[in-house]
Parts: sequence; structure tokens; C-alpha cells
Amino acid sequence: MSERRALESLLSFWSLAGVDAALADRPVDRTARPAEPTPLARRAAGPTAAEGPALGGQGPARSPAAATEALGEARRLAAQAADLAALEVAIVAFEGCALKTMGASRAVFARGAPDAPVMVIGEGPGAEEDVRGEPFVGRAGRLLDAMLGAAGLTGRVFITNTVFWRPPGNRTPTLTEQAVCAPFVERAIALVRPRALLLVGGAAAKAMLTESHGILSLRGRWFEWRSSDGALEIPAMPTLHPAFLLRQPAAKAMAWSDLLTFTERLDRSTRTT
Repeated sequence: MSERRALESLLSFWSLAGVDAALADRPVDRTARPAEPTPLARRAAGPTAAEGPALGGQGPARSPAAATEALGEARRLAAQAADLAALEVAIVAFEGCALKTMGASRAVFARGAPDAPVMVIGEGPGAEEDVRGEPFVGRAGRLLDAMLGAAGLTGRVFITNTVFWRPPGNRTPTLTEQAVCAPFVERAIALVRPRALLLVGGAAAKAMLTESHGILSLRGRWFEWRSSDGALEIPAMPTLHPAFLLRQPAAKAMAWSDLLTFTERLDRSTRTT
């Protein structure tokens, strides 16, 4: 087996095992005691991981006070949106998410039926979504549409993400980036009033359910999503992200099983109301 094939095999193993985050690019000897950096070196190094990422990839990290102010502004703007069109305008105008300054060309809000019984929530837009201005329109999106169609959900979904600007390099959005966008996601849920949420991928599931487990542990299980004010409580199911399925076609059986379980409960609840 070539070195590249061996590496791909190892990455596939860890992915299927639920490992969905890399902590560092290189191994670190945790037993070695590092030298204490001088104040000058600390200033030159910029913000630490605990301080958070710098806006736009440069400059000082956003202070806790600024982050709190941004979250308050998001809540204010979201609450004022009387419909989905107004909510999209509010998202476009919002300046409080650092991703907006990191190379994204536009805000990517949503697509689908505004009164859909299902809301699909992914993690964030990618390159093609950034170009077209709609979520899930690339290869992964086409696979998602095909799967939803096969499950009888065509025309019954409203699709959005936990963040509305493309993260640089298509990386996973941080919890801070997701948190500052959460009031808009919550307002979208309140306006659409879906019967169920389909949470696509580990990043979306963890953010929406405040869960720490990997997606292979969460997928196919029912949870209850609750709004921050407790006024809404909606059943939610995490499932595998279609981008993962493109890399691991053998995992499609698990995602298909999730969709069948999801649709069966959705249809049963529709018949009883």
C-alpha cells in the first residue's frame, strides 16, 4: 500500500470512528516544558487560541464585550424580522459575525418552502454556495436533494445553515461563529414553524443540541430542540453530512436509514393532526 493510500485509509478509519476535529497540524511533545515567551514575543505572536481567532485573519481578537454586543445586536435584528424576507435583509446587514470579514463574497441564508414541515440545518456555506447565494447547491447539495427526494421530502423542506458566510478554506465554523448567528437561525425556525429539524453533520448537530458527542454517536436518534426562551420545542434528528457521504459512499446506508426513520415520524405526526 502506498503512503498516500495508507494515509487515506487511516483518515477514513478515524472519520468513521467519529473523530471530526484536528487539534494541531503537527504532533506535540506534551512532556517537554516549553520556555516562557517574553512579552515582546507574546505580542508578536498575536491572540492565543483561548482568546479566539482574529477578525479577518489579522488584528486583535474580538473582546468578550464586543462579542456580547454582537450577540445582542443579532438578537435585536432577528426579533424585528416579521418574515423570512426581512430576516434575510437583517442577516445581510449584520456586521457582528467575524466570518463576514474573512473573504466571503455574500451572505447565504436559505432556500426552500417558507411553510415547510421540515427544516434542514447544515453547518455553513461552501465555495459554490458563496458564489450562488443559496445553501447546499454544490455536489453535496445535489446529493442531499436526491436523498430528500427519494424519501418523499421534495418540496417539504426549508434549508439553511448554522452560519451564513463561508468560513475560509471551507473549514468548520467555530462555536463562537455559530453562537452569534444562532438568533437568526432561531428566528427562522419560529417563522417557518417546521414539525421537525434535520441536522446535517456533526457541527450542526452539536451547535443546535449543545451536544459534545460525534455525529456517528448522534445520528439517527431523536432529540428535542428548544428555543432560548423555551417557547418552541421541536423534535430534531442529526444525520450524516452529504459531503461526508461523497467521501465515504458506504456510509450512505446509515444516512438512508436515518431519513426513513425521520420521514416515518413526520408522516405519522401529520396524519394525527
